[in-house]
Amino acid sequence: MNMRWSLDDLYTGFDSEKFKNEFAAFEAAVSGLKEWTAESLKDTDAAKEKIEEYIRRVREVMDYYTLSSYASLVLSVDTMNERARKVSDVLDEIFTELSEPSVRFQAFVGELDCLDELIPQSETLTEHAFMLRTMKERYKYLLSEEEEALLAKLQTTGSNAWEALYGHLTSTLTVDIGGEKVPLAIARDMAHDGSAEVRKNAYDAELAAYDRIDKSLSFAINAIKGEALTTCKLRGYESPLGMSLINSHMDKETLDAMFAALRDSLPAFRKYLRKKSELLGHANGLPFYDLFAPMGEAEIKFSYDEAAEFVIKNFYGFSQRMGDFARHAFENGWIDAEPREGKQGGAFCHSLRAIKQSRMLCNFTGTLNNVLTIAHELGHAYHSFCLKDASPLNASYPMQVAETASNFCEIILTAAAVEHASPEERLVILEQSISDAAQVTVDIYSRFLFESRVFESRKDGGLSVGELKEFMLDAQKEAYGDGLDHEFLHPYMWACKPHYYSADNNFYNFPYAYGMLFARGLYADYLRDKPAFVEKYDKILIATGCNDLRGVGTVAGIDVGKQDFWKSSFEIVERDISEWVG
Repeated sequence: MNMRWSLDDLYTGFDSEKFKNEFAAFEAAVSGLKEWTAESLKDTDAAKEKIEEYIRRVREVMDYYTLSSYASLVLSVDTMNERARKVSDVLDEIFTELSEPSVRFQAFVGELDCLDELIPQSETLTEHAFMLRTMKERYKYLLSEEEEALLAKLQTTGSNAWEALYGHLTSTLTVDIGGEKVPLAIARDMAHDGSAEVRKNAYDAELAAYDRIDKSLSFAINAIKGEALTTCKLRGYESPLGMSLINSHMDKETLDAMFAALRDSLPAFRKYLRKKSELLGHANGLPFYDLFAPMGEAEIKFSYDEAAEFVIKNFYGFSQRMGDFARHAFENGWIDAEPREGKQGGAFCHSLRAIKQSRMLCNFTGTLNNVLTIAHELGHAYHSFCLKDASPLNASYPMQVAETASNFCEIILTAAAVEHASPEERLVILEQSISDAAQVTVDIYSRFLFESRVFESRKDGGLSVGELKEFMLDAQKEAYGDGLDHEFLHPYMWACKPHYYSADNNFYNFPYAYGMLFARGLYADYLRDKPAFVEKYDKILIATGCNDLRGVGTVAGIDVGKQDFWKSSFEIVERDISEWVG
């Protein structure tokens, strides 16, 4: 099985006639959209026809997003490719020109009093009804064109600059471990090392290293959160949390229901943490540096062909369509799995809606986690595949449900691995699964508590390094309870997580919990009635592009605003915890 992807279905190179022709067509389409909106959206006469034309033009522009996708994908496996970087920079400049017509159209829709009457009169408007109604609802938070343009320009030297400083400081920070200086990312990865001494030394050295940049980072987070508070007030949002909920199509009742169920599950997670602490020889709870300590001696290894076979087989175990999709992806060069010099780390899935395909990157070294990562990214790709015939304007969805299919596929593979494992391997797999779930629930809850307190306190002025550390420790104590040793927490988690350093993506934490728990709740539904669930699964994924989160839940036969659903999500994890703890 080939471990490198093929991009030939996109372009054969930057100098190909297809790439050059589509680049020119993209520039013309953007220019045409700008000119048309400036001229045609001055009044609301012939509103239906104007909305139809705008949607047609935007869809035409979006067909050329493959240009940017190609440059990005080339860079991801060849980070020193200067040609790809220059092309990407030029395309980014062109994309900034789309903000003006977008704001103008949203204002046009927002000012229409007859939108609900117009929608049934047009197939195009009916198809995009959710998008149009969302625009109209959010229009009240939109500033004038001049103010929006000014705000965007100020952000480049404001929050964007502070975010860039954060990235520079953390990416260049070195950690001194036993006389050897290593990058911060490598030091943090030592938390997974099999040696207790290595984990503890890396933890101590990491905390000591932050002293060199913590004051600068405190200026950055204060500036970014301050800007977010100011922007929320200007736009009329109740709070940054309120803005995040609105932007992600989620209501407060759903958030409260999810967190209520999460808090009810905390005793089970603390029981797991105390058991792990006991097995590692700790008396007062698990120290933070041993959160990711590997448990057990079993080593599960796969060749890439074995991994592909395992994924395809178990996808077929769910449905013929999903199995066929996975086989096609492996056999047609959609996955780049080979680690090599110049290739970026981590993993991602990139949807290529214009050609109804996806490309997935991972770095396969043969571990079970690598196999689960492939399944995770294939889940994203399958989500896009289900939306391949939808309008591109109905094919984007908030992060909460963006992680649904990926988590669901990962759960399928984990269950299969557990079923075929030896008793020792089974416990190793269960522990890793529980640990992952704890991060996406318990730790995410601590991050939510921290950010909530930061926003509330930032209203009264800037926060010192000491206050930020205190807020983080308080949040970890509340979330983890006696599962962690309070003498060995991590007061600098605000310094190593980039999620806090974006003025446009506040509370970039609870969506992770939602995605994982929603997928687990769906899996519980699947186990209750497999044939019925498989029949509706694709419909659930299709619904994510043109519904709010409650609406997606309704398609699944679930009320996400009620605790009962979220409790069923936790029941699967709690059963695993009970088995592992013994």
